[in-house]
Amino acid sequence: MIWLQLIVLLAMVLIGSHLKGIGLGLMGVLGMFIFVQFFGMKPAQPPGDIMLIILSIVTLSAALEAVGGLNYLVSVAENVIRSNPKNVTLIAPLVSFVLCLFAGTSHVIYSLLPIISDVAAKNRVRPERPLSVSVIACHASLTGSPMAACTAAFASILSIKGIVPFDIMIVCIPSCFLGCIAASLVMYKYGKELNDDPVFLEKMKDPEFAAAIDMKTSANAGQQDMRKAKIAVGIFAMAILIIVLGGSFPQLVPKTAEGNANFHVNADGTLKMVTIIEIISLSAAAVMALVTKTSADKIVKASLFTSMASALVSVFGVVWMAATFMDHNKEIITGSLGAAVADHHWLFAVAIFVMGILMFSQGATTKSMMPLGLALGLSPAALIAMFPAVNSFFVLPGYPTILNAIYMDKTGSTKIGNFVINHSFLLPGMVQMVVSISAGFLFAKLFGVG
Repeated sequence: MIWLQLIVLLAMVLIGSHLKGIGLGLMGVLGMFIFVQFFGMKPAQPPGDIMLIILSIVTLSAALEAVGGLNYLVSVAENVIRSNPKNVTLIAPLVSFVLCLFAGTSHVIYSLLPIISDVAAKNRVRPERPLSVSVIACHASLTGSPMAACTAAFASILSIKGIVPFDIMIVCIPSCFLGCIAASLVMYKYGKELNDDPVFLEKMKDPEFAAAIDMKTSANAGQQDMRKAKIAVGIFAMAILIIVLGGSFPQLVPKTAEGNANFHVNADGTLKMVTIIEIISLSAAAVMALVTKTSADKIVKASLFTSMASALVSVFGVVWMAATFMDHNKEIITGSLGAAVADHHWLFAVAIFVMGILMFSQGATTKSMMPLGLALGLSPAALIAMFPAVNSFFVLPGYPTILNAIYMDKTGSTKIGNFVINHSFLLPGMVQMVVSISAGFLFAKLFGVG
């Protein structure tokens, strides 16, 4: 029976991934209907914690966007990239990593991709090189960013083992950063040089295309009030600091009355990680709006805020379905995988990798797989080292950041191959992930995490 249920789960995930947007969540709930109606399965607890984390963090990021803080950060990043154009393949991914690490979202990469493509093409650097690694880097940075929903959810899961957000950050940030450097080095001379690329040379025969490639451009200063933008960035940074300190040092957080544990408070009266994130993030958004005199309507209309609805529906449906499947078959799964995973920890990283490809969501994969890892007896240190495996959705080139990078490359060097998976992002993505996970085990041991 478990195999039939697994087929239903995989079918719903694959169809939902093909539908894009909220399709994954809707198909997840359809899968729930099948599980309950035809298999008599008891619904698991819905992923309310990660949904509230997404709501809180994205609202704060949307406030930052509405004030102009994200544009300010992008302008700073643009100046850094343009300062050394010949080494754009090395610099652009690292700038993308740092920017998305701070912002806690990969959406800011959309503003950098045309800049990266422009700088590369003008200096006859194959745009495929910096574009592909930059997209991989922007997602890798989130597995360690205190403002990323997947990291916050992971910290909440591991809190029962005494793990704090700083433990995840101290392992994942340097390991993922090293992974990005490795990917940049691998891609540094990848493919034909632009001046030897027949596709590019053919396009350059068009005078309009040649003029567009070599047109002089300057850094975008933006139209927002830079004073307000800088204030917003400062408030955002302060919120990050408070969340990290509050999660890492519980004694700094006010303790409430003891009693029955609930969604937000432990039995001893201490606040759960999800509560700290909700209160600080939304309070910071409120302060940002008040200090910069930004209307609530402007925040609601920000692109990050509108994209949140899709994320919430997707996470709700697919994680609820996966959790129901896991709970119903927990004994079989743990019994079958327990011995193998105990002897070969890396097998669980492969399992995370596969689920990440199917779920197209770091948060959904984290919420579905990490509790299973604990149930199988894996140490928190091992799970933290494997955390970057949730970024595997680059294998199927349907994610918006990947498609946008392909569109932005007017030279045609960044592309999807005839076999779909032989695309520009596969090599840097695999290199980044293998190096990150390998380095993660070393850093976890070095810093004594878990």
